Amino acid sequence: MKSVGEDLHPDILLAACVLWDYLKLDQPLVKSDCLIAMGSHDLRVAEHAARLALDGWAPLLVCSGGLGRLTREEWDEPEARKFARVALRAGLDSERVIVEERSTNTGENILFSKALLEEKGIAVRSAILVHKPYMERRAYATAKKNWPEVFFTTTSPLIPFESYATVQIPMRMVIEIMAGDFQRVGAYARKGFQIPQPVPPEAQAAFETLQHAGFTRFTNVE
Repeated sequence: MKSVGEDLHPDILLAACVLWDYLKLDQPLVKSDCLIAMGSHDLRVAEHAARLALDGWAPLLVCSGGLGRLTREEWDEPEARKFARVALRAGLDSERVIVEERSTNTGENILFSKALLEEKGIAVRSAILVHKPYMERRAYATAKKNWPEVFFTTTSPLIPFESYATVQIPMRMVIEIMAGDFQRVGAYARKGFQIPQPVPPEAQAAFETLQHAGFTRFTNVE
């Protein structure tokens, strides 16, 4: 595997692929009351969410996100506004798009989207969470903790690991973020932010390989 503009050791790429497979849930889609596109630096998430809405998987699309750890120093407007603009350009009617632009983390994505929908009098019994591939597990675990009465499924852009990196999101950054997200699966469950998730030994070993190789930029979780 060769990433955009980088050469990484095959052992690193193999460990990263193991984490990718663990963090990505690959759940089957179910028609739902709404889609929640969870903000990030990757506009491909918004494109995927818009396509799902246009294909009839849900009548409403909530674009959720203010400025988070990866965007606050790069963007000058909330993630949700950018996501909504992508959805409108894709052809989604504006009345089907709801913008939540205050949240700065995954828990707030869920809680603030829930509050906004309740404020608008929109009952939600089921929702599709749309995020980056390696955020599926954390998105699901966070949603089930903070909105347990809703039936959630998760989805992400249909891009394989080896093709995910771009010039703007290089493979080293992808792996650093994945390592941080893996660590948060356990740490945030212990803090009560997410429901617990099983962690197979091969995923733990892959994380430790990446840690030892210096992929620690986003793993400073207490």
